[in-house]
Amino acid sequence: MSYGHYIKELGRGAEGSRDLTLEDARQLYAAMLDGGVPDLELGAILIALRVKGEATEEMLGFMQAIDAHLHRFDNPQGRARPVILPTYNGARKEANLTPLLALLLKRFGVPVLIHGLIEGYGRVTTAQIFRELGILPAISPTQAQQQLREQGLSFVPLSAIAPGLHQLLSLRARMGVRNSAHSLVKMINPFAGEAVLLAPATHPDFIALMRELLMARDSRALLLRGTEGEPFANPKRRPRLEYIHDGQADVLFEGEHESLRALPALPDGLDAAATAAWTRKVLEHQMPLPKPLADQVACCLVASGYATDLTQAKALVAVELCGGYGGGN
Repeated sequence: MSYGHYIKELGRGAEGSRDLTLEDARQLYAAMLDGGVPDLELGAILIALRVKGEATEEMLGFMQAIDAHLHRFDNPQGRARPVILPTYNGARKEANLTPLLALLLKRFGVPVLIHGLIEGYGRVTTAQIFRELGILPAISPTQAQQQLREQGLSFVPLSAIAPGLHQLLSLRARMGVRNSAHSLVKMINPFAGEAVLLAPATHPDFIALMRELLMARDSRALLLRGTEGEPFANPKRRPRLEYIHDGQADVLFEGEHESLRALPALPDGLDAAATAAWTRKVLEHQMPLPKPLADQVACCLVASGYATDLTQAKALVAVELCGGYGGGN
C-alpha cells in the first residue's frame, strides 16, 4: 500500500493541506495501528497532522480505527456504570490525585478502570502512586477483568489493551513531539457496554473539539480541563465540569475563577511516597478532601447512575467522604 497520496494531502502546509475524509482517516489510522506504515512515511504523516491540526472528521475516523483494535471488557454487574480514568500525563508541578479519585469512587461501589502508562518520563505517574498503595498493574486484560469483578478497580497499561496505540504514543521519545495518539487515548472506552469516561482536556482550546467528538460518538462522559492533563479536578480551583450524555452537554458545576481564600491541605511533596501517604490520610478521614474533588465525585455518581441527581449525589458525598460538604454550582 502506498501512503504518498495521504502525505500529499496532509503535508502541503497550513494553507495548502487538505483534511482526510472520515473513511480515509479510518483506513490510514488502522494501518498505523497495525504497524504496517513504514517509519519514513509514518513520521511524515504524524508531523503533517501536527502542523495541519486534526479535523473533527479525521479524529472520528481515527477513533473508529481504535475501536476495532481495542480490547473490550465486560461491564461488572452492579448498581453503577463503570468509570474510566485515562492517566497519561502524571505530575510535574501538582500532586497527582488520580489514584485518590479512583479509590473514592471504589468506596461507593462504582467500578473503576484506570488505563495509562507505567513509565513517567520524569513525571510521577498514577502507576507509581498505586504501587506505593499496594495496587499493582494488571499484567493482562484477563487479570484486569477479574480485578474489576472481584475488587471493583483495576489499573491496566495501555500496552495490554491497545498495543498499536501504545506504539504510536511511544514515538514521542524518538520524535520529540506529541502526535494525535496523545489526544485520542483520552477518549477511548474499553467497555463492551455503557461506561462513563472522564475526559481531561490538556489545553482550554481543545475542550470544544473533545466535546464535539464525544457528542458525535454518543459518549457518556465528564469533560473537564485536566490538572496537568490528568483526569482529576484541580484541588485549588474547580474547573468547569460538563456531563455529556444522550447527545447533549449539561454543566453540573461552573468553573471557579475567584481568588483563593485559603489553600487546601495537599501532599507535602510531589513524589509517589508523599502523595500515597496523603491519599491514605484522606481516605481515613485524617485529612480533609479538597472540595473540587468532592464536587467531581458527586458528578461521577450522577453519570454512573449511582445517584439519581446532583442533589442526592452531594448528600451521599457529604455523608461518606467529608461530612459537612456543601457543593454549590
